[in-house]
Amino acid sequence: MSDGVIEAVVTTVLPPTDDSFLHSATCIGISGLFTIAALLLTIHQIYEHLRWYSCPTEQRWIVRILFIVPIYSFDSWLSLIFSSNNVYIYFNSIRDCYEAFVIYSFLSLCYEYLGGESNIMAEIRGKAIRPTNYYTCTCCLAGKQYTIEFLRFCKQATLQFCFIKPIMSVLTLILTPMGKYEEGNWSADQGYIWITLTYNVSISLSLYGLFLFYTATKDLLSPYRPVLKFLTVKSVIFLSFWQGFLLAVLAAFNVIDPIYTADGTEISRATIAAGWQNFFICIEMFFAAIALRFAFSVSAYADAHTSTNPNDGRPVTLQSISSSLKETMNPKDIMQDAIHNFHPQYQQYTQHSNPARSASSDQQQPSTSRDDARLSSGSTPQNYSSFAATPGSEQPPPVVPTGNLIDS
Repeated sequence: MSDGVIEAVVTTVLPPTDDSFLHSATCIGISGLFTIAALLLTIHQIYEHLRWYSCPTEQRWIVRILFIVPIYSFDSWLSLIFSSNNVYIYFNSIRDCYEAFVIYSFLSLCYEYLGGESNIMAEIRGKAIRPTNYYTCTCCLAGKQYTIEFLRFCKQATLQFCFIKPIMSVLTLILTPMGKYEEGNWSADQGYIWITLTYNVSISLSLYGLFLFYTATKDLLSPYRPVLKFLTVKSVIFLSFWQGFLLAVLAAFNVIDPIYTADGTEISRATIAAGWQNFFICIEMFFAAIALRFAFSVSAYADAHTSTNPNDGRPVTLQSISSSLKETMNPKDIMQDAIHNFHPQYQQYTQHSNPARSASSDQQQPSTSRDDARLSSGSTPQNYSSFAATPGSEQPPPVVPTGNLIDS
């Protein structure tokens, strides 16, 4: 009799996994449909940019940004499928690494829109920093002016996240098999709390740097619809980050209940929270793919090519697509930029980049012709051998960085 009572209690209190939505075929099917739709939309958009690859210095960054949808959605879908035994942590580590790359790519794209570092400084140097208040954490900048150091800080704030994020992901992969990392375990002897705190500080600093850059250049960026681009990229990255953090907090406060398998094995609250995060991301990436199509439309680049080459049918081959894609994903420019922004030897120098496309020249043209003029002016890559010292600097010109630290 007592055995029957105990069995009834166990059956009531410990529901089997099959009753959980996250482990059901319905969940996998719904998330899979949204994932496939997001993949098709984004892959087609990436194909269009590679087909009309008329401005590599800009479209390189755009393609890198667009890849966040396939990586996020497909990675999250795999995490849902292989959610047992913390296998999802390994998939999420890949997603986390690319997240930092996208933030840097977006800032670099804004630099390209404005003609590079030297052109930006020519427009904002000497102006008072705005806004300066407690709400935006800029009260300490009151009375100060925009300088090359200010612009350098904005770049450094985003670049540091590109290095911190992969390091934290590697630490997660090392600590997990050692039993020192468990999602949602806030104990001081576990790595989760320290990695999460580091993430929060790093991503907040990155967001702060982007905010400062946007407030300094929003008038210059206005022809390029910066608000839509800014909100889309930030929503994909930062809202998903805080969404996951909120779910982890809810799990820590027992708002999310654990799930038990038929044999009584517990699936922790943290794992369930991570499962909901992956499910939400699969759904959200479909809407992100739609927003990105409007934010980073290929029409300006296709129209520019057509206007300059009216008789060109633009035959597309797999070789040309592959070549453009290879050039797009080459990380060499990131390493060069990291050296330029962090090495003390270059702190007082402004980098020249594509002088034909200055922000001031864009402002002097009618808004309807800005894109065509900007794209038809050429697409020369950044010139890392040309620098100009800021006023008051008497240091000799630095050596040309090639991406190797030996140059310093």
